[in-house]
Amino acid sequence: MEKRTFNTVDERLDFLDFRQQLLFDNDDVSRILFEYQITKQEYTEIMNLMEKMRERIIDKQTVSHSAFEQRIYAIVPSCKGDYHFCKFIAMAFMDEGRCEEVFPALYVD
Repeated sequence: MEKRTFNTVDERLDFLDFRQQLLFDNDDVSRILFEYQITKQEYTEIMNLMEKMRERIIDKQTVSHSAFEQRIYAIVPSCKGDYHFCKFIAMAFMDEGRCEEVFPALYVD
């Protein structure tokens, strides 16, 4: 994974503040976000996507892991092609009791 680059000092400070919070939280989702160098903005977008996927599942709409993964890659271009990240983040949300329906719907046969 490439090292993150930033356009301003403020962007860098925001990133470092977010990473510090992830270390403090020390839960499954936070550890994955830390390891993959996810920004706070990317995390917010991932949470929104997880909620949208959850709503689709509850509404009995069709969902697929490939569509989910493509949307994750659009949010986090640095993870493009890394389906493990997509699977890990969905599993971590489930393990924490958040959007629990998403992982089984996408990755359990």
